Amino acid sequence: MSPVLRLSGIIRESIVDGPGLRYVVFAQGCIHRCEGCHNPATHPFEGGFEARPKAILRDVKKNPLIRGVTFSGGEPFCQAEAFLELANLLKENHYHLITYTGYTYEEIMQTGSLAMKELFFQSDYVIDGRFLLAERDLNLKFRGSRNQRIIDTKATQKEGKVILASFE
Repeated sequence: MSPVLRLSGIIRESIVDGPGLRYVVFAQGCIHRCEGCHNPATHPFEGGFEARPKAILRDVKKNPLIRGVTFSGGEPFCQAEAFLELANLLKENHYHLITYTGYTYEEIMQTGSLAMKELFFQSDYVIDGRFLLAERDLNLKFRGSRNQRIIDTKATQKEGKVILASFE
């Protein structure tokens, strides 16, 4: 039996959570609880609803215009095993994947579980770092504060160090 995702919501068509028309999956539960977070309702680990990865994939496939999926939150890495299973299914079906996390690349690589590391590299891009209210910048594309990075995960894996991407 596949793991169960605890979700706070789904947006079936978004143009603000990554390039192109995207399907967005919001995790329920976040340990970071950043001051000024635009999704504070996702912080508690209780609430939301349960969904199985295969059911999410079936829903994504209903819209032939969707080529990308975004994991947001809450914190997807707090449910790394379940989100990794969904990521694997999406990649098998050739979807582009972006994952948002309050963790940094360095935190995941140094202290994260194997599932967290695999989820990081199964994503095409990871937007990492906690939202910092003092660094807030409304002019940034796909992130809320200047400290957050858009990481090209394939180039990062190849080079062994963080390689940034830009959608500007």
